[in-house]
Amino acid sequence: MSTAPAVAPPVLSVRNLVKHFPVRSSGLLRRQIGEVHAVCGVSFDLAERETLGLVGESGCGKSTTARVLLNLQPATSGEVFYQGKELTKLSRRDMRSLRQDLQIVFQDPYASLDPRLPVNEIVAEPLRIHGRYGDDGKNVVRDLLRTVGLKPEHGNRFPHEFSGGQRQRIGIARALALRPKVLVLDEPVSALDVSIQAGVLNLLEELQEELGLSYLFVSHDLSVVRHIADRIAVMYLGSIVETGPASELFDGPAHPYTQALISAIPLPDPRKERARERITVVGDVPSPISPPSGCRFRTRCPKFANELTDTERTKCVDEPPALIDRGQGHPAACHYAERKSLL
Repeated sequence: MSTAPAVAPPVLSVRNLVKHFPVRSSGLLRRQIGEVHAVCGVSFDLAERETLGLVGESGCGKSTTARVLLNLQPATSGEVFYQGKELTKLSRRDMRSLRQDLQIVFQDPYASLDPRLPVNEIVAEPLRIHGRYGDDGKNVVRDLLRTVGLKPEHGNRFPHEFSGGQRQRIGIARALALRPKVLVLDEPVSALDVSIQAGVLNLLEELQEELGLSYLFVSHDLSVVRHIADRIAVMYLGSIVETGPASELFDGPAHPYTQALISAIPLPDPRKERARERITVVGDVPSPISPPSGCRFRTRCPKFANELTDTERTKCVDEPPALIDRGQGHPAACHYAERKSLL
């Protein structure tokens, strides 16, 4: 009699994560007059050797989510579990040992490296902080530079002597110094030229295969995420509105916001580009200080504006849609989710 294989527990789990920032009045007393709802009840799992793409417009809360789950900013509420250990309540001292397993690569390779230090010292810094530099520290640093495609003899140079793509490789080498298990990549290629992006993305895929890394890949560019992610979670105004395997979301997105993002990706075939359906989102993103009632996307939703009856619109105004599968094959936070083929 055969038995089903055991499902490995996720390496990282986020449950109902919330982050609000206080808004204070001007003047001497600076009373709190409101809150910015940056992250609102975000939940997801990250498996071993998996890449989860967290995508959305600028200001949707994806970078804040990344920083809060690493405890770089305190959570308002919610839980983050790394290998079963809850992180949000840990002090800086208690988090220090876990920093070795959870590292981040920042968006701007020009601002994330100390211009006063040579590259060897930048890469060695986390090893020194955690007492792991040792007698072979120089060799470890040289090996790390080779791993990310840089020449070890260039380690005596300073960051301003490198290109943007090379600087991002230095940032990746620094993040890998402590042999982490989870790497948070916060818009790691958005500041790079398209030709350089491909090289960095290929490097990340090679490192994942070689080192067994798990990636949380934060980006606003769905075409980049499509290249590297196994699963995708789409964020809008602090909440995840659709999630599922990357192939499913690109083949048949169900949430109108995801559909609009995917329909904006240009196709290389001019005939297909002219013939395909365009889904346009109009208006500005609502203020996160006072988000809309019910469905947060309804104020910009083309389906709400053009396809729904008055009764259906009332439901969108009054009831926040749950992130569940309504028959589309993956969860979507839309009362009237409907798969569409757009590519």
